[in-house]
Amino acid sequence: MPRVTLQTIADRVGVSRMTVSNAFSRPDQLSPALRERILAAAQDLGYVGPDPTARALARGTSGAVGILLTDSLRYAFTDLVAGRFLAAIAEELAPTGLAITLLTSSGSDLLVPARDVAIDGALVYSCDPTSPAVSWLRRRRLPMVFVDQETSDDVPSVNIADRDGARAAAQHLIDLGHRRIAIATAGQQGDYGFVASPESQPEGHASRERRLGWFDALNPAGIKPVVIRHPLEQTEDVRRDARSLLSVTDRPTAILCFSDATAVGVLLAADDLGLKVPADLSVVGFDDGPLATRLQPALTTVRQDVEEKGHVAAATLTEAIRRARTGETGPVPHVRLPATLVVRGSTGPAPA
Repeated sequence: MPRVTLQTIADRVGVSRMTVSNAFSRPDQLSPALRERILAAAQDLGYVGPDPTARALARGTSGAVGILLTDSLRYAFTDLVAGRFLAAIAEELAPTGLAITLLTSSGSDLLVPARDVAIDGALVYSCDPTSPAVSWLRRRRLPMVFVDQETSDDVPSVNIADRDGARAAAQHLIDLGHRRIAIATAGQQGDYGFVASPESQPEGHASRERRLGWFDALNPAGIKPVVIRHPLEQTEDVRRDARSLLSVTDRPTAILCFSDATAVGVLLAADDLGLKVPADLSVVGFDDGPLATRLQPALTTVRQDVEEKGHVAAATLTEAIRRARTGETGPVPHVRLPATLVVRGSTGPAPA
């Protein structure tokens, strides 16, 4: 079957090749009736539209933005909070027509996504700033926005007030009379279990900020917590180590958790041991995702507005792309969204 081209359609309708091209790429240049005739002819001939690669080359734009994640794409699809964040990005980008491409910081000898995938800009979401993938995005001089990352003078950022929220969570437990307080926080793969000195362990931006916030309150109270660390998605590992932690004679009466998902592992461990929440053990999460109100009792947690974070991040990126195209300069924006403690049923006074 002969290949259908723009010229084929032009010959069928009796117009120029440029007029057919405008029907697809610049519809405002044609009358609605003429464009409808051209599109009808294209459909009848089986033409699917201009080649996306050729069109991208001609425009100098790919029509897509990347979201650089940690090594695990699975986490983005299974974690409820990450899912809400990505959904908000998609909602914000929908009117722009920009597509979303998920990138990982890993790759092969033949394909490095951050180096090889065609994108107009990228959101760097909770990644190691020393990652080769971040370096490749910088070397490509792509517009970027850091989300849940250390700020950089030359890259816009959107962060949560993690330290403020964590400080409020720890102070809440202290005010309830708790002195034996433990921490269940995030760790990288291969770095998990009980940690004697959390300050010496590798950690991401959110982990570090929340740790600093917890200790802002715990240190003045003279409280030295036991700390356990696990990869974010390893709920069963949290459950195992929390069970060990809660089996000792002088067990903690309260646990501060890196996330609501981490808190689920702690609550499962408490249930395994027959401990009542909050009578025997108080638990505080972080995120205030859908899980928080589904648990029994409902989870005391620190709320971050993930939808707002996604919308602001996407809007900041589209503005950075626009500036890059026009050559416009100006202050680099750094947005810091609030984190607030939400007290529910999983915390109560320290047991006598």
